[in-house]
Amino acid sequence: MPNEIATRTNRIIAVEEVYATETWSAHTKSLTIPAEELPEQNYLKFLDQVPFVRNGLIDWPGRVQIMNDCGVDMHVLSITIPGVQLDDVQSGSAMAKDLNDELANTIAAYPGRFAGLAAVAPQDPTAAAKEIQRAITSLHLNGVIINSHTHGKYLDAPEFEPLLAAAQENNATLYLHPRLPSPAMYAPYKDYGMVSAMWGFAAEGGTHALRMVMSGVFDRFPKLQVVLGHMGEALPYWLYRLDNMNTKLRKMGGEQLGMKKLQLQPSEYIKRNFAISTSGMDDPDVLAFCLKKLGDDNIMFAIDFPYEDSKHAVKFLMDAPITANQRSKISHEDAERFFSIEPLR
Repeated sequence: MPNEIATRTNRIIAVEEVYATETWSAHTKSLTIPAEELPEQNYLKFLDQVPFVRNGLIDWPGRVQIMNDCGVDMHVLSITIPGVQLDDVQSGSAMAKDLNDELANTIAAYPGRFAGLAAVAPQDPTAAAKEIQRAITSLHLNGVIINSHTHGKYLDAPEFEPLLAAAQENNATLYLHPRLPSPAMYAPYKDYGMVSAMWGFAAEGGTHALRMVMSGVFDRFPKLQVVLGHMGEALPYWLYRLDNMNTKLRKMGGEQLGMKKLQLQPSEYIKRNFAISTSGMDDPDVLAFCLKKLGDDNIMFAIDFPYEDSKHAVKFLMDAPITANQRSKISHEDAERFFSIEPLR
């Protein structure tokens, strides 16, 4: 049953809440993949040994009970890393369709509790574009999940433009979620636990987003919207430096470094084309900083379920020293706008 205490003012929507299916899990862990991508597959096997993760990803009644216990009204669901991005072209596209069909059925089975982000296989950009259109217009999903690089390639590559065009045309916000660093950048992160959410994920996600900015993706697709988790993968902290060095390097002949001519400064794209979520970053000081840099129209609440604790995240949201208007925007209004979620009446 829906959380009956929800009202227009206290609704809580959590926007980075991942799931899996038994079919997807078995398929992904059994794929034959290149040696350089084996660390990702091994990481999935490691996570499968953690009961609260394994159960949290697939147990829908248990998830709803936790949501009720913590006062969370809705999860925006997305397939956990690496989605279908370890697959080859054919199996990835087929698995994405199956996941999206099943996700739509799950949303229908729990009215009012879930929204969903469509999985796509960027390794086939044309098929991914078609799947975005199907997912948004036929399945009525709420956006798209991209689990960072696909076989080491990022969305700034020209081959992915059909996917980006479809997202813009269908008003489908892209949630750009990190994963283990791509094979080309993996080595410095592989020791000391740095490869995953401690540090490697942020380096991977922030690098991917900045490649999109600096390549001119948002000059070609000015209405494309992207969400970064974990308080923006450190990019809000770096806005001054990005603009400062962008200006200086261009004056010094930055084209020799491969710099592209952009219509705006990097920070302007980040403020215009990106939003962030609080997932896994329950720090009121960081929230205050991001509010100052990005504004309250571009920040959404997230838990990162089941990897993070729901009660802790909700307490952070409710205790943060922010205004009632800011709390309303962060808790649900921004999510309703970015992900086309029907507001409460």
